[in-house]
Amino acid sequence: MNKGFWEQLAEPFFVLAPLANVTDAAFRKLISSLGKPNVMFTEFVSADGLFLGGEHARNLLMQDLIYSREEKPIVAQFFTSKPGLMEKAARLALDMGFDGVDINMGCPDRNIEKQGACAALIKNPTLAKEIIAAAKTGAESADRQIPVSIKTRIGYNEDELDTWLPVLLSAKPSAISIHARTRREMSKVPVHWDAISRAVKIRDKMNSKTLIVGNGDVMSIGEAKQKIYETGADGIMLGKAIFGNPWLFCDPVHTADVREKLETMLKHTRLFVELLPQKNFAIMKKHYKAYVNDFPGARELRGELMQKNTADEVEKVTENFLKTL
Repeated sequence: MNKGFWEQLAEPFFVLAPLANVTDAAFRKLISSLGKPNVMFTEFVSADGLFLGGEHARNLLMQDLIYSREEKPIVAQFFTSKPGLMEKAARLALDMGFDGVDINMGCPDRNIEKQGACAALIKNPTLAKEIIAAAKTGAESADRQIPVSIKTRIGYNEDELDTWLPVLLSAKPSAISIHARTRREMSKVPVHWDAISRAVKIRDKMNSKTLIVGNGDVMSIGEAKQKIYETGADGIMLGKAIFGNPWLFCDPVHTADVREKLETMLKHTRLFVELLPQKNFAIMKKHYKAYVNDFPGARELRGELMQKNTADEVEKVTENFLKTL
């Protein structure tokens, strides 16, 4: 097993989750400048789209693989049901200088599942192992090798951790991030943190060296540390807590005032336009909803921002509001 950068991490460690249309190159660069996590993941990227979708589709998806030096170690996450395409994607990540490759085996998107990818792989353990093996092949060249990890759930319709996790561990990935809900549960029920404790015990019983990373509704580093203490996990992956709070990974904890939040929002906007000119500006609006909250005038400002479609318009409205503080 090649654990690469994973074995260099001091425990406990904290990981920024891959969130589609959220943790893009602009947001990750901003986060890196304010309070960097121990590991970053790209948004998940379709290997099928990269290699079968034509030049236009590939160019758009390559935007999701942009990263800056400040973000390292950074892991490229891919999904597919085709081992050959996973091998190509892993080789691309190797050639681009990524520090690792992650395979998404947990996303519950129905359109993706129809392709046999992501959470659908929980129902097809033989194919899952083939995809892991293919990723490992692609992630190694004559002079370099990067580790392969997995992000998954505890089961499909029900908790299958006792059978599903040993399949994955037998393929010897460097790390497994586990969202402690089933695919059927989506995010509609409380996280089963006892399942992370079980995952650690299963790993230890198999004498596996794979790292176990817990994931699911953790909203602060303090809470993450508590979950590690309770479950024995090696690390915790945090996702939705980053919305409106790019200071999430700061140690000590940083609480931004209204001015700092809005000035950071503008910096985020400028980075988005600079780094991702081909992406739809509307992506930024979900961030505006998170930044502009819980202060006098927030509702009105948020309403105005939802109507704007350029960085210049957003900057003008925000700067006018800042003059009133």
